[in-house]
Amino acid sequence: MTRYLCTALALSAGLLLTGGTASAQAPAAKLISPVRGEAELGYLRPVSKREGNMIVTTIKVKNLAAGPIAGLKVDEFWYDKGGEPVTGAQPFRYRKALMPGEVIDVVLRVPTNPKMDRNQYKFEHANGAIKTKLLPKL
Repeated sequence: MTRYLCTALALSAGLLLTGGTASAQAPAAKLISPVRGEAELGYLRPVSKREGNMIVTTIKVKNLAAGPIAGLKVDEFWYDKGGEPVTGAQPFRYRKALMPGEVIDVVLRVPTNPKMDRNQYKFEHANGAIKTKLLPKL
């Protein structure tokens, strides 16, 4: 009986040792603190298409800031000729941190309304405002 106990203890100790060295050899993830305050974001001219009773707008955006942008949120608002709000899109949220130089597609869907005349986009992130810059290409 003690032979089985010694064998079981030796095997479990071996498993613990190999499991500990494997996790010690794994590369440590480097944490980068996100941008606080105003961040800079570049974008291409938005492309809007009508799909049924929805207007779908796609915007390519690129992080121009030195650090990652956490909690990126983009809103689209539509106004009539008098400047009164008509409708808006459900906000786009990027759940991960947008790393420096990373390019993503922002897709906004808005129900159509015959009073629609012009629109406006609002960019913001979890730690402040976003300064946008129209780019000729990414």
